Amino acid sequence: MINISTGQGPGGNKNPIPLIVIVGPTAVGKTECGVLLAKTINGEIVSADSMQIYRYMDIGTAKPTIEEMCGIPHYMLDIINPDEEYSVALYQEAAENYIRDIFNRGSSPILVGGTGLYVRSITDHYNFSRAEINWEYRAKLNQSADLRGNEYIHNLLKTVDPLAAEKIHCNDRKRIIRALEVFDQTGRPISSYHDRDTFTKPKYKLHIFGLIMERSQLYRRIEIRIDKMMEQGFLKEVRGLLDRGYSSQLTSMKSLGYKELGAYLNGNMSLEEAVEMLKRNTRRFAKRQLTWFKRDNKITWLDISRQPAMDDIVQEIIKIVAGVSC
Repeated sequence: MINISTGQGPGGNKNPIPLIVIVGPTAVGKTECGVLLAKTINGEIVSADSMQIYRYMDIGTAKPTIEEMCGIPHYMLDIINPDEEYSVALYQEAAENYIRDIFNRGSSPILVGGTGLYVRSITDHYNFSRAEINWEYRAKLNQSADLRGNEYIHNLLKTVDPLAAEKIHCNDRKRIIRALEVFDQTGRPISSYHDRDTFTKPKYKLHIFGLIMERSQLYRRIEIRIDKMMEQGFLKEVRGLLDRGYSSQLTSMKSLGYKELGAYLNGNMSLEEAVEMLKRNTRRFAKRQLTWFKRDNKITWLDISRQPAMDDIVQEIIKIVAGVSC
């Protein structure tokens, strides 16, 4: 059992809350690792997954089932409907409240997920702008991107916030538009709301672990997972969302799996083509996740290829954390 020191929460306290973070690409085994660790150290899990926040989207987001949770409390799951707006700022506020509450009740908070910006909002000093949503401005930018391509609005961002443009992929239209929206309303680049750790005290006593495995093995796990999702009724889940009136144009419905199967249901491709496209896009997504996390030198990487038993990985995490805490 890890000996956890006292603390009061983020914001530079004398004794910041210890926080274990588990990250990595999709299908690498983060959920299993988090649950096993939580069972061992009296922990509770806060999800850092931008898709698992949606209700009714279970199979395609690989949301842990009741059985997979093994009685471990999970937070930041099923909090909004697929047609509701959400932001990283809202996530940060809610997740940090859960982390503080878990610690104050004598349990160990564990952050688990693969959404890089969600993770960074907790581990780093991000002070998100509260700029309101300007639907007219967003529509104008979306129209420009439709006519001229995403690269056009990405170049607009480069002119006002080169730091943000460097970090945001040119095809990540949603984040590009939000960054431009913040600058339009506040006159400040969105990158200015991120205070680098070198100039501030740590928010938490962090222990960040990244799970990794040989690429061909990871890709095989991705294919197996998608085949299993289809067997579990993923297509029925997507059809049910469309039948409920959730448009295929929603941000939630443009996510991995829902976009491809939605295209099949709309008659734009065969089911076989949709599944193969999903596998390809998921492999590419996993590669982007790894690229994002590899930039964080705070992460201790654990190779599952070398320790295939998850119990061994968990014991390694406990040993490292205990050593750091001494």
